[in-house]
Amino acid sequence: MAENKISDLRGEINRLISSSSVDAAAAAIDELWRHETSPASAAFIVSRIEKLRDRLNLLPLRIAVVRSFTLEPAIPLLRAAAFRYRIDLQVHIGDFNAYAQEILDKGSSLYRFVPDVVILAVRTVDIAGDLWQEYSGLASSDLVSSAIHDATQRVCSTLAQLIASFREHSEATLIVHTLEQPPRAAFGVLDSQVEIGQSDAIQTMNRELRRIAREHRGVYILDYDALIARHGRLRWQDERKLLSVGLPIAAPQLIHLANEWLRLLIPLSGKTAKALVVDLDNTLWGGVIGEDGMNSIQLGIEYPGAAYQLLQRALLDLSRKGILLAICSKNNADDAIEVLEKHPGMLLRPANFAAMRINWNDKPQGLREIAAELNIGLDSLAFLDDNPFEREQVRAALPEVLVLDLPEDPKQYESMKADPMQYAALVRDCPAFERLTLSIEDRQRTMFYAEQRERARAENSFSSKEDFCRHLRQEAEIAPLVPITLARISQLTQKTNQFNLTTRRYSEQQIAELAANPGCQVLSIRVKDRFGDHGLVGVAITCDEEDTCAIDTFLLSCRVIGRSVEEVLLSHVARNAKARGCKRLVGWFLSTKKNSLVKDFYRHNGFECQAQNGNGSLWVLDLQKQQVTCPDWIRLNVVGPDNVGPNNVRLNNVTPNIVTANIVNGGGS
Repeated sequence: MAENKISDLRGEINRLISSSSVDAAAAAIDELWRHETSPASAAFIVSRIEKLRDRLNLLPLRIAVVRSFTLEPAIPLLRAAAFRYRIDLQVHIGDFNAYAQEILDKGSSLYRFVPDVVILAVRTVDIAGDLWQEYSGLASSDLVSSAIHDATQRVCSTLAQLIASFREHSEATLIVHTLEQPPRAAFGVLDSQVEIGQSDAIQTMNRELRRIAREHRGVYILDYDALIARHGRLRWQDERKLLSVGLPIAAPQLIHLANEWLRLLIPLSGKTAKALVVDLDNTLWGGVIGEDGMNSIQLGIEYPGAAYQLLQRALLDLSRKGILLAICSKNNADDAIEVLEKHPGMLLRPANFAAMRINWNDKPQGLREIAAELNIGLDSLAFLDDNPFEREQVRAALPEVLVLDLPEDPKQYESMKADPMQYAALVRDCPAFERLTLSIEDRQRTMFYAEQRERARAENSFSSKEDFCRHLRQEAEIAPLVPITLARISQLTQKTNQFNLTTRRYSEQQIAELAANPGCQVLSIRVKDRFGDHGLVGVAITCDEEDTCAIDTFLLSCRVIGRSVEEVLLSHVARNAKARGCKRLVGWFLSTKKNSLVKDFYRHNGFECQAQNGNGSLWVLDLQKQQVTCPDWIRLNVVGPDNVGPNNVRLNNVTPNIVTANIVNGGGS
């Protein structure tokens, strides 16, 4: 975008803020950032965020950066990039090269800041100077293996101590940079010929760093070395700035570091996309099916069709991470379905898509229908379309939807045609599609939605909800927290919005801390029926205090809403609380923009409203006089210390394991 247009856009942002057109100002800020991701634009945007903070529904996130080198110039870029996802980053920068002292001292400014996320960024030269600067001396020693081994062990021991100390002092998430390779090995090509090269030594430390991280909950690795390699080791560093102000990163590379940080911060904040909706013509394949016909569209292993296959491979990878795929295309449905089913170059088939809108309606209407069918919010959708008009129409009508900007083809700039060679990279680089963990439910999410369509068709043939529920032959299993369910339970607290009575978000570390409290219970519920297995779909967290059991969290995945599963879980919570000697069961309903569905949940189950405030209402059930009815059309199995079923049937008595591991699980509900 020309400089004068950037200036005009900044002026428009100022005018919109002055006139209190808050949403329009935010949209204009997004447009500015899309067109110019420069330090100047970042500084401008950050200053305007300060004016909008109290008038927009931003998610506050407290970030601390402890480092061995100068990183301050990257912070405005990070804050500006995060604003696109409506995250208000509050950032604390630790003192230069004081990372060890700040982590080890529980009274340091790091812990006083009470961060949500901490980034530990240490350069190899700062923690392993002998391996970086003096490797040739170590390698020349008579005891080469011993000297290099001792150096790597010292670094790994230091990092292990820092991570363990941090985990002891804080519940915050920790992101640790890997150690980077030098742009030129000390021994040149000889480095690959010797027994233990400089590159080998650094790779060994990074492997050990990953192992150490896996031993702790809430510790994640940012592959800083791979980031540098992607953008060019010789271009990454600015020797002049390094020697003068301690800033080793060249100015053009700072945005890449900010974006890499964002790829971890987005999934940690829960601001991820649950579904990607794609166009067809000139997006999934080259050409227009209605004009070119199936045999003439561009799609295959050779250029230019190979570009579209690259995109389809990227979409398949998203699907395998639990991100739903959907189609919204202006097309003749029969023509499009024929390509999806029969074209030999198609990697994606109809079964890969959870929803389709192939018709002549406008795209905003199609996106609304897709969100409704998938039972997710519009803010959980991302949209990919080669047509700039369609993208702008969606932005204007549905500002909640994340619209991906396709890069223009430099050879066809005048026509504003997108460059298909960059489609796949754009999708892979989008932070909204990142996941830090992966669950069984994630891998099977598309299958879950196919089964859900079968349920919906079956439901239409029944005249009552109860008859349909009996037809489903549902089975539920309630169990306490165990290592293998830790991440999925945390995931549900992070992602579930509609059936969530308090919408409290918890990390794995926080869930584990709650479960370790003798007065707290962390329960999950799994459900399956005649159509398939829903997986782990519900969570209840309660805490006892004297004769009262308080419900901290009560939530259910959208997949099983309206199937009586909620009554089964609540009945179990109430019955268990009474068995522990509690006389009252209490719970807050805290209202959000998305959970109005459950505002009367407690009332419908016999609770009485005891108090109200501006955020919600407090509900109480007298356990000595009342009970919550458990529907008899759901077969219930209770796993764990409580082995009495709803009809006094003895069930399995399985003692839960102690939570000790960082389990691999993932995003989405």
